[in-house]
Amino acid sequence: MSFSSKEKWEFERKAWARGFNYVAGVDEAGRGPIAGPIVAAAVVLREDIKGLDDSKRLSVRKREELFDILINGENDIGVSVVPPSIIDSIGIQMANYMAMTEAVFNLKKKPDLVLVDGYKLEGLPCEVWRIIKGDRISASIGAASIVAKVTRDRIMNQMDAIYPGYGFAKHKGYATKEHLVALEKLGPSPIHRFSFAPLSESFCGELFYQSKFRRDLSDV
Repeated sequence: MSFSSKEKWEFERKAWARGFNYVAGVDEAGRGPIAGPIVAAAVVLREDIKGLDDSKRLSVRKREELFDILINGENDIGVSVVPPSIIDSIGIQMANYMAMTEAVFNLKKKPDLVLVDGYKLEGLPCEVWRIIKGDRISASIGAASIVAKVTRDRIMNQMDAIYPGYGFAKHKGYATKEHLVALEKLGPSPIHRFSFAPLSESFCGELFYQSKFRRDLSDV
């Protein structure tokens, strides 16, 4: 591999210099919303892709463009989607770790090293480097953030068609004013996180029973 650009390749170059050949970046999308899954991606870059960055700093159009390049290239990509029922069952932090770990195991080849955006990820069969704000300073983690974000956004677009009225395609499950108004009117859908305020047990009883989209709480 020949990577001409030095920008955002510092940690990958350090890893290669230390003998790590198959280096994966890992990131997630969807910790904060009150609806929808958490999605994690692991990416081993096999080509020099310019413009990789924290997905939140990119326009929708640029994210989609880079996502297509990543998916259609020679890169090794693993993705994990953890649904709201699991998030409610084990908590968002454990669900986050689950998603990230599964994404790594979903790679075609086991990495020698994993670069993680900010989290101390344990239980992987390789060395892990925790990098604060890694999605902004590591090409591999930036790539993972793009794959995770675009994958989750597309899921929420699909959920908007299945559960109309909440505005999922617009706010992607975050607790915007529009979303909260719709929640008050419609009650929660099956993809809402009942462990998150304002849907936690102390808040959601009346909302749940008035909803036309009832989720079996025994599955939570």
